[in-house]
Order: sequence, then structure tokens, then C-alpha cells
Amino acid sequence: MASAPSTSTPNPSLVRFTGHNHLRQRLVMSLISGKSVRIDSIRSDDAEPGLRDYEISFLRLLSKLTNGTHLEISYTGTSVLFRPGILLGGFVEHDCPLSRSVGYFLEPLSQLGIWGKKDLTVKLKGITTGGKDLGVDLVRTYLLPTMQLFAPLDGLELKILKRGAEPLGGGEVVFKCPVVRTVKTLNFVEPGRVRRVRGVAHSVRVSPQFSNRLVESSRSLLNPLLPDIYIYTDPYKSLESGLSPGYALSLISLSTSGAMHCSEVGYQKGVTETPEDVGRAAAAALLTEIRKGGCVGEWGQGIVLLGMVLGSEDVGRVRLGELSANSIQLLRDIRAFFSTTFKITPIPSSNASEDGPSPPQEYQLSCLGIGHSNVSKGVA
Repeated sequence: MASAPSTSTPNPSLVRFTGHNHLRQRLVMSLISGKSVRIDSIRSDDAEPGLRDYEISFLRLLSKLTNGTHLEISYTGTSVLFRPGILLGGFVEHDCPLSRSVGYFLEPLSQLGIWGKKDLTVKLKGITTGGKDLGVDLVRTYLLPTMQLFAPLDGLELKILKRGAEPLGGGEVVFKCPVVRTVKTLNFVEPGRVRRVRGVAHSVRVSPQFSNRLVESSRSLLNPLLPDIYIYTDPYKSLESGLSPGYALSLISLSTSGAMHCSEVGYQKGVTETPEDVGRAAAAALLTEIRKGGCVGEWGQGIVLLGMVLGSEDVGRVRLGELSANSIQLLRDIRAFFSTTFKITPIPSSNASEDGPSPPQEYQLSCLGIGHSNVSKGVA
């Protein structure tokens, strides 16, 4: 499905798109920029056309967090008109559908939370780790530190009250995010060398020994490469363990310059069924992410690119490895909402070898920040 903004829009404050992909990031930029967005042809050719339950749930969550937001959904659900209001913040409680994990909602909240009128506190209920969304452990240990690159955020935290595995969930988390007036320019072009690996091996409604097996299997790949490895075991039982059994391992690598990469693998029937499968797959995925290079891994690219655009009116730079499909589309959407483009410069590799495989291509992305200011912060 084509996914490009219309170039013949008569209203400059209305941005048009087609297709269901990248819905969250477009709504986030609509709220930050104040521009309305219209999205048409949402799964219009599918057997079940229109918005899915998790997309409708996300729209409802945005309505709870804002005041004055106007939302129109067509009868078939294939067209959405979103006119943004004021992001209020405060305390909100929301039940997430079991079709997606709470990470689906936490990712956009991490981009929106700092631009509210008041400090944000959101209590989400549902699946905490599972599917293709970022698990709560990586949100806490990877996304939140990435947010700190742009502003000192005292009080930024994610508390895991209950864990909930697929398919029945039952987890609860509380996300707290302070507001800021502005964010600074980012200059992050030195990836450094990996100096340590940290991780969390959690298990719910299974034997606590599963967590130890996750650690041992992942260490079988990582120990020959690095001495500084610590993986925390976090078994959950009784009322705090949700409604379904499961286990997963999340890993974070940190370099000498502060560059971070991450991976996460959980139990999947027919794919990674034993703790040994999960541990080895998570370690291999982390090594793959590190090999791609850059100062920020794939999961943090969206926060970094959007933060650079909203930063002070100076040139920001970041070094990235392979750009994900979401990041490439994000660059196009940023141009549609903020009229800002990035300069992308390939970085010549210094580790090329005639015998071994060629190293992955890295890029330096730079742009001029628009100096966005949170005008509603602290307004009575």
C-alpha cells in the first residue's frame, strides 16, 4: 500500500496519508506539530477492512491524554481524521487489548510524554512481553535512557507491577514521565567499543530454574567475547505473574562512548520453545545488532530522529547503522509535518577486509533543529 503524503493538499495544516502502516508515529507528530492528519484507504482491500482493535485502543488513549482532540472515523473504519488538541498529561489508566503488548503503547508515549502540560503518569494493563512489540524490560533499560540523550528527565521511570505473558496477559505497568520546555541538540557520532552487556531473564508461571537456563545459554555465546556480563534473573509467581506461563530474555550492550544496542527474545511455540533456544537466540540477535554499527540501535532510531528535529536551532548529528523501514518512512513523515530534511552521508568503513565479509554500511544523519518549545508546560 502506498504511504506518501499528498502533494496537492489545499489546506497546509492538514497532512494526508494512505494505508495503515506507521499510524502511531503520524499521530504523535500531529499532536506535537499541531497539524491535523487524515489517513485514508486503511486496509481497504483486506477481507476485514478498517482499523484493528489495538489501533482504536491507541486512539482512545490519545483522547484520554488530550483536551480538545477531534476524531472522526468512517463507518467502515477505513478513513480517520485526527485534529489534535492539547496534551494534558496527568494520571491515566488504560486497558490494552490482548492483540498487542503494552510496548505498542509505551513507544509513542515515550515520544509524547515530555511535551504535555503536566507530568504524565500512565497505568497500562495487558501483555507486558510478547509479539513484535518492544517488551517492558527494554522500554525501561533502553528507550528511557535514549530519551535522556535530549534532556535530563528527573522522575522518568517505568515500574512493572505485574508481568503478563501471551496470550492472556494480566500484566500491569506504570509509566512516569516529566515534562520539559525544550530539548537540546544531539551530537552522537562516536560508537566506541562494547564494554559490557546487561540483561534481564524473566519467567512467569514456570519453574524459577527457567531463568537460570536462559542466562547460561546466552552466556555460552557471549562469554568468549566479553568478560563484563551480568544478567539479572527475575522469576514471578502468584498474583504478580499474570494469567499465562512464559519466559523471555532481554539484553543491552553499552559501549565506551555510551552507544547502546539491544535484543529481546521470548517463548514462541514452534520457534523458541526451550529456555536454551531463547537464550541463544537473544545473544545472537544482540551480536547482529552490534555488527550493524551506529550509536543507536534499531529500536531507538525513531526517538533519536524525532528528537533531533525538535531540538534547538542548531545542527544535530548522529551515526546510525542500517536504517529500519520505520525510520526511512519517519524521515519522509518528518518532512511532511515539519518541513525538515536530513542530510545522509555514508561513512567509509575502516575495517574492510579482502578475505572476510564486507562490514555493514553506516551513515551520519544531520539536520537543523526547529527549536520546538512546549508552550503549555506549567500553564494553569
